[in-house]
Amino acid sequence: MTQHSLRIALTDGDRPIKILDDVPLPKDGALVVATHTGVAAQEILAGQPFDVSQLDFELPGVGRVETRRHRHRRSGESELLVIELDTATDDLAPVPTDYDIELLPGETPDEHFLTKPMLSGQLQEIAAEVKARGHRRIQAARRGAPGQQPILGDSDAMCGVLDVVERVAAGSASVLIGGETGTGKTLVARRIHDLSPRRNQRFVAINCSAFQDQLLESELFGHEKGAFTGALSAKQGLFEVANGGTVFLDEVGDMSSSMQAKLLQVLDDGLMRRVGGQAMKKVDVRVIAATNKDLPQEVKDGNFREDLLFRLRVIHLEMPPLRDRRDDIPKLIEHLLDRYKLPGRPRKKLTPEAIQMLASYDWPGNVRELANTVEGLTLLAPGDEIRATDLPPALRPQTKVELQTAETPLPMQEIERIHIRRTLKHTEGNKAAAARLLGVDIKTLNSKIKKYNIEI
Repeated sequence: MTQHSLRIALTDGDRPIKILDDVPLPKDGALVVATHTGVAAQEILAGQPFDVSQLDFELPGVGRVETRRHRHRRSGESELLVIELDTATDDLAPVPTDYDIELLPGETPDEHFLTKPMLSGQLQEIAAEVKARGHRRIQAARRGAPGQQPILGDSDAMCGVLDVVERVAAGSASVLIGGETGTGKTLVARRIHDLSPRRNQRFVAINCSAFQDQLLESELFGHEKGAFTGALSAKQGLFEVANGGTVFLDEVGDMSSSMQAKLLQVLDDGLMRRVGGQAMKKVDVRVIAATNKDLPQEVKDGNFREDLLFRLRVIHLEMPPLRDRRDDIPKLIEHLLDRYKLPGRPRKKLTPEAIQMLASYDWPGNVRELANTVEGLTLLAPGDEIRATDLPPALRPQTKVELQTAETPLPMQEIERIHIRRTLKHTEGNKAAAARLLGVDIKTLNSKIKKYNIEI
């Protein structure tokens, strides 16, 4: 998705460039594409979503019905407000809207009918309506259902994500969410489900990297009694449990090649078979997958099926890392301070210097690392105010300077060892608190302590 505030496609068989001269258009980041043939218009609409598309009914070879049908092939991906200019009339009388055409499934008659020449300001008014509608969509996607964790962030990167979330929620197309660890892929997957027509059905999530092949197949597709050792009774898989709802496959890039083939079959025809069973079962689920891997590169390396990638990536949504949305960090901190407020104690606050240091840090663990850091500071920082000196050493500027001014560059493992040792010193040997600050689980931290022979 582009980061333009408004996307407009103009198609006119007479003079597409002259349209741009005659009709003032938004200047704040609008993307305007002008064409003069119906075929070119259809190719453009197929290539990316537009907020506003103006189409000339009288283009050679492209009639009203075909144009509208082509548009609605993409209805699950974006909500397009179509402006259709009727060239058959020369006056400014409204064009009748009760023409005989069968609406497609999921289609709503939301088109605006204009005539040529357009009255001054008509396109601007409709563009303003689309922008206002987009703003309302973003706010709805950010808030979610009552009681749910909001998706915070007013940066351009996050507004772009939230706009896509609301647009794709209405359909059932598969969604692939990419992005680094800790960027909120699970939260966004849940929000897509909650905004979708499937919201009253089940949302089930599974981490594909946490199971070996046989167990993962059993978790996804279920098993029959006696299918393997320990299968004492028949069990439904998540695809059956979520029938009518959504299945979220986290870390899908870690699936083995055999499991990828089985998943592809389900995505292709909606049929699955339990482990040890013979009967094929029909399931209706929307699949949302997430990964922190570069799947196109994994395809090139022979680790991931290209056909499965195409099937999962009908819609692709990339979560921005926290370092690319630093303006959101202060708001995230305020939210996290509320979340981790200790019972019966005043809510802690950060000094401006501490907030500036947190906003300057690159956060390799992204929002998850920030959340763990704020939770640790809430527990460990003395008093009601968190100062810059209370921050873990790795987050302070002098720590970076110390590492950068070493006579020779340090190996990554040595930097990791120093970082872990300093964090443990900061937490006075409390491994649970250190693990939270580092953004890892206690098992991983113990493994690192043993690996680097760190004394506590």
